[in-house]
Amino acid sequence: MSQYYVPEKAPTIPWDVARRLATLGHEVRVLTGYPNYPEGRIYPGYRQRWRGRENDGSVDVLRVPLFVDHSQSILRRSLNYVSFGLSVATARRFARDVDVIYVYATQMTPALGPWLWRLTGGAPYVLHVQDLWPDSITGSSMVSGSRAERLMSRVLNPWLSSTYQQAAAIIGIAPTMVNTLIDRGASKGRTHLVYNWAGETAAPEGLIDRGERPEGATVLFAGNVGDMQDLETAVRAAHSARESGIRLRIVGDGVALPHVRALADRLGAGNVTFEGRVPSEDVAQFYPSADHALVSLKDLPNFRGTIPSKFQAALSHGVPVITNVQGDLRALVENHGLGFTADAEDVESLASAFRAAAAQSDQQRAQMAARARRTYAEMFSQSSGISAIEEILVGAARGGRHKRGIDEGS
Repeated sequence: MSQYYVPEKAPTIPWDVARRLATLGHEVRVLTGYPNYPEGRIYPGYRQRWRGRENDGSVDVLRVPLFVDHSQSILRRSLNYVSFGLSVATARRFARDVDVIYVYATQMTPALGPWLWRLTGGAPYVLHVQDLWPDSITGSSMVSGSRAERLMSRVLNPWLSSTYQQAAAIIGIAPTMVNTLIDRGASKGRTHLVYNWAGETAAPEGLIDRGERPEGATVLFAGNVGDMQDLETAVRAAHSARESGIRLRIVGDGVALPHVRALADRLGAGNVTFEGRVPSEDVAQFYPSADHALVSLKDLPNFRGTIPSKFQAALSHGVPVITNVQGDLRALVENHGLGFTADAEDVESLASAFRAAAAQSDQQRAQMAARARRTYAEMFSQSSGISAIEEILVGAARGGRHKRGIDEGS
């Protein structure tokens, strides 16, 4: 169960899980929407119908309609999420004889159908939570501080608590997220930590030969250039640390790009370059020339339990990180020696991290790169993540397909 699925340019985790479980001998069905992300337009070759059936290898895929949108409008974005949840709820026949339902929850609305079905004797479901609700929407610039924020919290919190309690298992992607889910009603014995893995751009085994390096250091930011990424701080920090030989390369597009680019021009930050939008399959070509990857977010409470996917992507390519994301990500980087950390939204703190990166010797960089790849293989690889998810799903299925609800601690 996922709002996003191939060919959409979205996280590949649902596709990775479906294809791998099918390869392992499980019968897999996918219930998803019509592809429209991230542009907010239905992909060529697709037309929304009440039901659309296709095959992805041996995986049976059913597509249901949804309100298509990817704007900054609160109402339209809410309709996008809710319409998919309601469409899913009408497709119970597709899930009538399954043993367990895996819900990939970038938003929580895909859980609406499985939750309703479970209340009436349906199959157990496992939630794979990617973003905490309602935090991720009430904390956004679209909603924060408004009457809509208070209304959403009052409406969503009771339903979310019930959704957590009815779940056969819940998967969080960071330690703080797991603890928060437990605080909000999830069973401690049924809540698990499974780190996300890098997508299809992950590098092959073995460290990349980076060849001759110029003086200083090249820092790569690859991803969405949005308000939450706080790249204004990064541009100011790179400009402040320009004497160290630091170079900031920004690959990607987003609503904040014009402002960030204008800031670099206004500062005269010649050590900041912009590559613009690049197809996701081409992002990998930028890692070999990078000494570090920047993982940057604003200092919001829900981000302390978030590990952005660009962190795993960098490690998979043997590229250490520089981050100002507080909480779990900062602890991971510091505890495992995976790069440099800075305080959130603090120009001089990030500039100091840039200077430290630029001052590294070739040997120090090679050692840090080796730790990055080793840590990825041990903690963040696709094989270890899907194995953990498979074990959780099998355990949930064994708990009884027609058991109504699940007793605390079972």
